[in-house]
Amino acid sequence: MKKDKQKVVDEVWTEDRIKAFLTVQPADAVTADFHRLLKAYQSMRVEDFTVFVELFVAAKGCINAVNPRGETVLSILKQHRHAEPYRAILQAYGAAEG
Repeated sequence: MKKDKQKVVDEVWTEDRIKAFLTVQPADAVTADFHRLLKAYQSMRVEDFTVFVELFVAAKGCINAVNPRGETVLSILKQHRHAEPYRAILQAYGAAEG
């Protein structure tokens, strides 16, 4: 990050910005649904992630999409010590470990 730019923390997201993550496309061999869920987790606050997952599931996204190693987003989040609220959201929508 350039020194003249500050990191933005706890930015409020609009619903349109959250919805835009439903169309994010991966640059590699990862499935689009896996990529969207992981990028949303990496980018959003818990409140925004909750809205995203609700929209994602309503749009028929696969909450249990896997990466090439067979891991789901939930199984990756199990390795992150501060991800409990995000894991709970995914589990509430039927996510399982890969």
